[in-house]
Amino acid sequence: MRVHGVLVVASMAFAMAASPCANAQTLYKLIDKNGKITYSEEKPKNFDGQVIPLNINPNANTTTSSPAPQAAKPKAPPPGKPAPPSRAQELNAAQERLDKAKAALASAKDNPSDSDQQILGNKGGGVRFVPTPEYQEKIQKLEQDVKSAEENLAKLQK
Repeated sequence: MRVHGVLVVASMAFAMAASPCANAQTLYKLIDKNGKITYSEEKPKNFDGQVIPLNINPNANTTTSSPAPQAAKPKAPPPGKPAPPSRAQELNAAQERLDKAKAALASAKDNPSDSDQQILGNKGGGVRFVPTPEYQEKIQKLEQDVKSAEENLAKLQK
């Protein structure tokens, strides 16, 4: 009888050791209706969400502790190559270009030089100042610069 008892105990011990779930613990992954994930060692009652049982074998899932991973740092540009501008920097630069283009146009219209005008008429019979073709081209180019800067800024703001 004694041999039989030893065999039963030995076979039970062998069965427990051979079974992968013999030492397993159950952990529950809880996902609420907002998508928030939490974990629990006990199955919750009346939980309004998804409950996923996770069978954990503590003997199979051992690791050594390591420091938490660092957040990925943005790569530095290669030497001699400047970093790409951020969105805010691009917007600021586009606004500055627009402001400069508007200022140049206003200055050209408000302060034409003597070479930008030609005099028509007789001095005794009345004279008038007329913009030269070169000045008119200069104003058109400055107006086009303003329009282009406005379009670029609008494109970046989308």
